[in-house]
Amino acid sequence: MKIPMLNLAEQYQTIKEDVLTELDKVMSSSQFILGSNVKQLEAEVAKLSNVAHGIGVANGSDAIHIALQAAGVGEGDEVITTAFTFFATGGAVARANAKPVYVDIDPVTFNIDPAKIEEAITEKTKAIIAVHLYGQMADMESLRTIADKHSLVLIEDAAQAIGAKQNGKTVGELGTAATYSFFPTKNLGAYGDAGMLVTNNDELADNARIIRVHGSKPKYYHQVLGYNSRLDELQAAILNVKLPYLAKWTEQRRTHAAYYTQQLQTKVGQYVTTPTEVEGYYHVYHQYTLRVERRNELQVYLQEQGIATMIYYPVPLHLQPVFTYLGYKEGDLPVTEKATKEALSLPMFPEMKQEQQDFIIAKIVEFYQ
Repeated sequence: MKIPMLNLAEQYQTIKEDVLTELDKVMSSSQFILGSNVKQLEAEVAKLSNVAHGIGVANGSDAIHIALQAAGVGEGDEVITTAFTFFATGGAVARANAKPVYVDIDPVTFNIDPAKIEEAITEKTKAIIAVHLYGQMADMESLRTIADKHSLVLIEDAAQAIGAKQNGKTVGELGTAATYSFFPTKNLGAYGDAGMLVTNNDELADNARIIRVHGSKPKYYHQVLGYNSRLDELQAAILNVKLPYLAKWTEQRRTHAAYYTQQLQTKVGQYVTTPTEVEGYYHVYHQYTLRVERRNELQVYLQEQGIATMIYYPVPLHLQPVFTYLGYKEGDLPVTEKATKEALSLPMFPEMKQEQQDFIIAKIVEFYQ
């Protein structure tokens, strides 16, 4: 049996006719840039996030960078964030000419540890970026309290967490702004690159809309240095077809996660640690990520059995060569570094069959016997 990390082709077959119909409408209208589909998607994602504004951009990486720039983060500023994340988080800070300041993570959720933040705050600190890793929100209530106390911008990197909640509050409600990626593999994925930032802050929203079109307002008049980062109309049309399915797909992911957890805890609980959904949180399981003993050996074994797995992320940002200038060394973030050696993500997608999960679970059990 061959089991991929996800199966986009199978999902496409369920919505193919609607996607092709909407793409044909765009082609026939010949309105390809910032048209009605982008406006519709911006409104719907803002509504989903319980905020006033959605600003579509070219990709999730740009969304973080634009959110920082629109919030006034720039040269000489420091931005506190996690090193256990995709490169785009720290890269966006550096691209904004600010300095990433990395703090350790909570060992249970893999998310930034609020208890580590205040000791990292200096007179240069301008913002915090919380990453909602694997589909579970960071502790935004605690982070909001810290941000308010120190008058800091609070950005949510929600690339993996559209629809996630903490105590009834969804992504976007507690941050100054939140950013989404619609990369094809995401829970709500386009068929190419796409992203968005959402916010309740009117000024930040206005700034972001200007930045994404080369910093011009009105057209051909440039008060700030922006760049070309517009959400494509064709991708927006695809996302508008897919968005009504998101809640159903999320519940399917949660069902698969619950089955994994029950079976793995029962059968190999002494060797693997299953994800913890914090009480009061709504986890959307972009990834189903274990902590496991003999991680690399297990990954090789599963690959030999035809089972795809992924390691997110083998090298934390504070130890990436491009950030050598920041002066971090191995041992500075011990919880993060331990996670990079133990985390292993199993196949997770809405269309998974129970027999596929049973095969994966059986092979993990076989490995540890």
